[in-house]
Amino acid sequence: MSWYRNAVWFVKGLREYTRGGYESASKHFNPADVEVDVAGRSFLVTGANSGIGKATAKEIARRGGTVHLVCRNKERAEVAKEEIVTETGSQNIFLHIVDISNPKEIWKFAEKFQNEHKLNVLINNAGCMVNNRELTEDGLEKNFATNTLGTYIMTTALLPLLEKAADARVITVSSGGMLVQKLNISDLQSGNGPFDGTMVYAQNKRQQVVLTEQWAKAHRNIHFSVMHPGWADTPAVRSSMPDFYERMKNSLRTEAQGADTVLWLAVSAEATKLPSGLFFQDRQPVPTHLPLAWTHSPPEDEEKLMEVLEEFSQKFKSVSPG
Repeated sequence: MSWYRNAVWFVKGLREYTRGGYESASKHFNPADVEVDVAGRSFLVTGANSGIGKATAKEIARRGGTVHLVCRNKERAEVAKEEIVTETGSQNIFLHIVDISNPKEIWKFAEKFQNEHKLNVLINNAGCMVNNRELTEDGLEKNFATNTLGTYIMTTALLPLLEKAADARVITVSSGGMLVQKLNISDLQSGNGPFDGTMVYAQNKRQQVVLTEQWAKAHRNIHFSVMHPGWADTPAVRSSMPDFYERMKNSLRTEAQGADTVLWLAVSAEATKLPSGLFFQDRQPVPTHLPLAWTHSPPEDEEKLMEVLEEFSQKFKSVSPG
């Protein structure tokens, strides 16, 4: 059935995920939803130096929000910060250098951040698609370390701060690619069989959907959501999926179009009228499984994922410096 799911997903993508799909969906958007003043609210955006993360940060800054940019590369991050400040006129832009694939760094950052700042909205945007199996300095497969464990630790570590905030939200940027993957907890670090970076990434994105659903059940005072930005023309797509980019470049969404639903989930009053834990595309909740797909997981697998990630996270917390 995998060929069928892939084919259905790609055809669906050609129809909905491209620029044309956004233009069609946006005819039904209410512009007033995002024409809001968020002065006094604090937003943290991971992977904010380019692509959807930077586009989101810029739009939040334009609306008066305090924005914390969490980036891995200091030089690129400083350029992005300067661009956001120049274009928006906002001085409430703060830069933090953190490698989301390094769990010890995330714990250290989060502990310091909680002592110095408030936080209303966490946007988990940082991600990677490494096409060959690489291990981090901690011996973790890099896609898993960044997309799944990094997202888990960043969110878990900041939950106490979010619990104190008014109208707290967590938004995770996933991918429609997750539709072709069933949660696989037996090989979280992709060590068995041939390594396919695209499918590993899709599995990580399925894991993010499960994380969001589980967090929503456990933390009722915070609104959780996960979303698919569509197929957007970002540096990450160009570098990680060059063949796909060449084939689709004339149909890809702009970065701002890809970021639109992230912004809507982060600032609009309408978003939190919908239940916590849903998967969104173009400002609408959408199914997390394709029709006829065998991608549903038993509850015990989803609970096991949370247990395993918690074990991983605590292991790295215990050796965290400071």
